[in-house]
Amino acid sequence: MKKTIALLPGDGIGKEVVDVTVEVLKAVAEHFQHQFNFNYGLIGGDAIDQKGNPLPEETLEICRNSDAIILGAVGGPKWDNNPVELRPERGLLALRKALDLFANLRPIKTFDSLLDSSPLKKEYVNGVDFIIVRELTGGLYFGKPSERIVHEGQEAVVDTLLYKRSEIERILVSAFEMAQNRRKHVTSVDKANVLESSRVWREVAEEVSKRYPDVELEHMLVDNAAMQLIRSPKQFDVIVTENMFGDILSDEASMITGSLGMLSSASLSSDGLHLYEPVHGSAPDIAGKNIANPIATVLSAAMMLRQSFGLEEEAKAIEKAVDNVLNSGLRTADLTEAGKAVSTKRIGEEIISALADDREIIKIMNTYS
Repeated sequence: MKKTIALLPGDGIGKEVVDVTVEVLKAVAEHFQHQFNFNYGLIGGDAIDQKGNPLPEETLEICRNSDAIILGAVGGPKWDNNPVELRPERGLLALRKALDLFANLRPIKTFDSLLDSSPLKKEYVNGVDFIIVRELTGGLYFGKPSERIVHEGQEAVVDTLLYKRSEIERILVSAFEMAQNRRKHVTSVDKANVLESSRVWREVAEEVSKRYPDVELEHMLVDNAAMQLIRSPKQFDVIVTENMFGDILSDEASMITGSLGMLSSASLSSDGLHLYEPVHGSAPDIAGKNIANPIATVLSAAMMLRQSFGLEEEAKAIEKAVDNVLNSGLRTADLTEAGKAVSTKRIGEEIISALADDREIIKIMNTYS
């Protein structure tokens, strides 16, 4: 198989974790006889510094001419005083809008070898396996007007929460279809006791659920959902919600696993061009120190192989390699105490080594089968 992958390292540790992921993908290509071509583009603060634009047009073209996109991270205090239109995060928001990346998937799954890293007790997190489906192109983050105004003679501010019924419907359909291949339970999160947008959301959820009689629908208010994620996370299968609620809940849920550095994500479009990125940010305080955890980005690449390219065996090989490395006791700084951590590059090298070992075992088994 021959595929072209757009790489947008971005800012901070984004460059380091993407570099490791590229090496892992090269190893996968070699072991499974694929060809992956990589094209680099600028985004975020790095793009502002070099091009004066957080999302240059040439980056968009690179993405549109690729089969999938891997993003590192954007942002950092260096650009905090920039005008809103020249903030790194604007590049990511613009990319989502330009490519219609409407569905963000964040799997929350614990690793047996890392249960002690979770702030929650083992009995609460052992066996946790759910996914958050977040609407990504509507809601407060994109509504207009969004500005400071004068109201009743004093300074005020207005943000607009806007959703079209079609936007709500398509994210709910994505969640139900995902649930059909999992444990057949959808939790739709809203604030229907207060917000009109949430009342419409709940109406559409009921309508969509009728198309999927094998999937159970549960409604949950967002404040209760935030509590239940800590109280009883194993109850969830697929959580679906709007943009801002999903942003907040997915960051909360990420701590169930013990570290943001472990969590992958995908942003899906309707035309098949999807973006994959770690959940963590750019962590400028540790950038360039070779101590960042690259596993979230590596697992995002595994999601890419499965979701975009249909390469199930290859995706499982990466996931198994990561599991084997963690089971060996190796940890980056976010997962262990000072003095016991290994470097970003070392974790990448160990994942590649585990991939090679597993591939050799498969070859031997095939020889005698």
